[in-house]
Amino acid sequence: MFKYIWTLICWYFRPFVKWFLRHTTQMCELQRICYGQPSGAPRTFAVEESLMQSRNANIRTLVAYLNDIADQRRITTRTERKILEDAIKTVLVTKNINPTAHPTFAKSFGKCVELIWGYRQLCVECEELRKTSYNTENPDHEQLLLKLWDLLMPYESLDARVTKQWQKIGFQGDDPKTDFRGMGILGLENLVYFAQEYPSTATHVLSHSNHPRYGYAFAIVGINLTSMALKLLRDGSAKTHIYNSSKTLPMIRAFHQFYCYLFYQFDGFWIESKPSNMMEFSSIQEKFENSIRMALANPSTVFRINVAVDNI
Repeated sequence: MFKYIWTLICWYFRPFVKWFLRHTTQMCELQRICYGQPSGAPRTFAVEESLMQSRNANIRTLVAYLNDIADQRRITTRTERKILEDAIKTVLVTKNINPTAHPTFAKSFGKCVELIWGYRQLCVECEELRKTSYNTENPDHEQLLLKLWDLLMPYESLDARVTKQWQKIGFQGDDPKTDFRGMGILGLENLVYFAQEYPSTATHVLSHSNHPRYGYAFAIVGINLTSMALKLLRDGSAKTHIYNSSKTLPMIRAFHQFYCYLFYQFDGFWIESKPSNMMEFSSIQEKFENSIRMALANPSTVFRINVAVDNI
């Protein structure tokens, strides 16, 4: 109740505070943020909040426009420059900012716009991949699945498309297609990216999954971690990492990288937890997710995989 009242008070007095600071600093709120906040998540979060709370008609129209093109996945390497230029121009004119007197503002603000709406578009792309069911009639899907096997088991050939061999890399049955029902092609793309971009790490994690005492189903756990990564993306928790780590427009690679970090860290977390059996998976995963959320609550957090792996 107190939080609600405080939020209401802040919302009511916000225009007066902004007016006072504008006249005392000779800068609008967006300028103060871009000049006063560190680049990455701290600055982008503040710019995002300022834009979303703005009552200015031009800014509200701009936000609606950017939301729409992100939802339609129309921000590409070909269109991005004009989109950013139009957004920057709108703010410069609306806020009466002289670009000559403030040459660094456009670059700082433009980067924040790129991150905010690139993230929104990434959420849409990941959701579309999740909704894309694995289809055995689709040669691209079949090729991607076989690629996963070749990456993880390069010295062993599959006897057939449907075989118990799939259980060696942690699928439940003879045909992996049934395990992708929850996360669709997104789950498969995550696994392939991990095995392809971090081959030694993925192989080492796979060896951990075959541990005689603390083993787990590699592929099934990987798909569960896709679900966790997507949840963190949807609720905005992953913004901290992606805002801090993205040098350009956040695209699907940013999500894959985030997923790889989670898989790598979960493997160590699982082993350190010394589970008695797989029945502890849910509770251990919950603890792991809470630890990740705590880390992401720090605006300076950026996740990177330490490729040095241990031997167990």
